[in-house]
Amino acid sequence: MNRFGLYSSRVVHAGHSAARLVVVEAGKVAAIESVDVPSAATVAALQRTFGLDGVIDCGADVIMSGLVDSHVHLNEPGRVDWEGFETATRAAAAGGVTTLVDMPLNCIPVTTTAAAFDEKLAAVDSKLSVDIGFWGGVVPGNARELEAMANRGVLGFKAFLIDSGIEEFPRVDESDLRTAMAMLSRLGLPLLAHAELDCAVSVDVSGGATDYNAYLRSRPAAWEDDAIALLIRLSRETGCHVHIVHLSSATGAQLIGDAKASGVAITAETCPHYLCFDAESIPNGATQYKCAPPVRERENRDALWAALKSGVIDFVVTDHSPCTAGLKCLEKGDFFDAWGGISSLQLGLSAVWTEARQRGVSLPDIARWMSTGPASLAGLSDRGELRVGARADIVVWAPDEAFVVEPERLFMRNKVTPYAGRELYGAVRETFLAGESIYSAAANGDSLKRACDAHPARHCGQVVLGRLSTYV
Repeated sequence: MNRFGLYSSRVVHAGHSAARLVVVEAGKVAAIESVDVPSAATVAALQRTFGLDGVIDCGADVIMSGLVDSHVHLNEPGRVDWEGFETATRAAAAGGVTTLVDMPLNCIPVTTTAAAFDEKLAAVDSKLSVDIGFWGGVVPGNARELEAMANRGVLGFKAFLIDSGIEEFPRVDESDLRTAMAMLSRLGLPLLAHAELDCAVSVDVSGGATDYNAYLRSRPAAWEDDAIALLIRLSRETGCHVHIVHLSSATGAQLIGDAKASGVAITAETCPHYLCFDAESIPNGATQYKCAPPVRERENRDALWAALKSGVIDFVVTDHSPCTAGLKCLEKGDFFDAWGGISSLQLGLSAVWTEARQRGVSLPDIARWMSTGPASLAGLSDRGELRVGARADIVVWAPDEAFVVEPERLFMRNKVTPYAGRELYGAVRETFLAGESIYSAAANGDSLKRACDAHPARHCGQVVLGRLSTYV
């Protein structure tokens, strides 16, 4: 259908959820019309009135802008046994995510030079089910590479203030940060920071390697808070927009709120696992829950929700950080040896909504947190909200439908996830990328559609380059 409509009684548009007809043409949203709840006869009337090839009646399912996940580790090239573009973007489509932004580490080579970024682009080939952009990396000694990577189209830059777990991506110190942030301020690009500082304070890790609380104590909230304080100071000094990734510390959120109020250019994200899980509920030896910073106590989780609802935390992304099952040390249950990362790319929307629906969160809140906010950070002004003229990247989902997470139904390469066996609400029905249906949860099972297979002249997912790109 060249010009078609999507109808629902719950279309999330302009901060509201209401009955609307969304008209799609040439890959964009051509119109959003207020309409009455249609019967079979009025659906046909809508088709005639608006000159449509067809109308898809979604009933009471939510129609919303496709999600933008600006924090994923796809590990290609170099570690495709951990994930890869093909499996990750298929999982994204099944989770209602239409744009990903890939982090610069866990791949080989890490994306810290212009040459490495060229290798990353070459590895994409025709593997994408959704669109993808890229962050570059800041490491000691690569300041001269930052502008070259920006000119190639990276959307911003990521740095670690603590050991990243990847030897090729070392942490930066205050001097490295000051140099990079001054340059990024001039370029108008954000610095994304893994905000933990190992303060070399004696920490009680008694209890053994399988004790989750021992692991939690080994990475205290003070590490995050100290790193955030440093980044706030350097943002004031350089004018660089700093973005705190995967915030887990509620006291860190307070620092961010105070800094925002004083005019500092700072934003922050948190992740589904910090909003859904709590330390009190994590069994010993359950290394599928290991991440860094760690999932903290229930009281801390509630405070993160308050910070998110108040706007101190700007949005929610998955920090999808998969690895092979062996690296999770599931048999030993060793929290100190296990890889620190949670796999949830396909489940982010459902995981967040399951908890949010109990906390008085609205559908427009979800759209703002999981689409508009991440798109804004990445500078992707053509997507992130359902509006006339925007790309027709759309997710249709059923907020009242529950399902149990079955790992074998997940499209990501490695299916170890703490969500396995959990009941979640919010089943994704269909995902559209630039007006093309790329995923459908049919009655006979999940179906990934490749629009480019049916229409060779078209592409499915595309690489999204930043505004400074000199590529044509």
